[in-house]
Amino acid sequence: MTSGRSNTTQAARVIVVLADVMAAIIGLWILMYLLGANRGNELVEFVQSVARWLAGWSHDLFTFDEAWARVVAGYGLAAVVYLVVGHLVAGRLLRRH
Repeated sequence: MTSGRSNTTQAARVIVVLADVMAAIIGLWILMYLLGANRGNELVEFVQSVARWLAGWSHDLFTFDEAWARVVAGYGLAAVVYLVVGHLVAGRLLRRH
């Protein structure tokens, strides 16, 4: 394996891991919200703030009557987009090299 190929493979892995971690944080917030986690807890506050930052573009995108549906749809969309885009970019990197 050449150095260029190795660097490309490592870059693709980093992209996939970042996309997976971002989606996992958002998914964890959705789960915490649905289970009624104590929002006064520091861990819950941290996860919520990171998820809100990651999904800032989509967390209020939908206007369902039920709050849980807005959280699942808005944050869930962001998680899916991060997963799909991250994995597509990584796959494209690997195919190009």
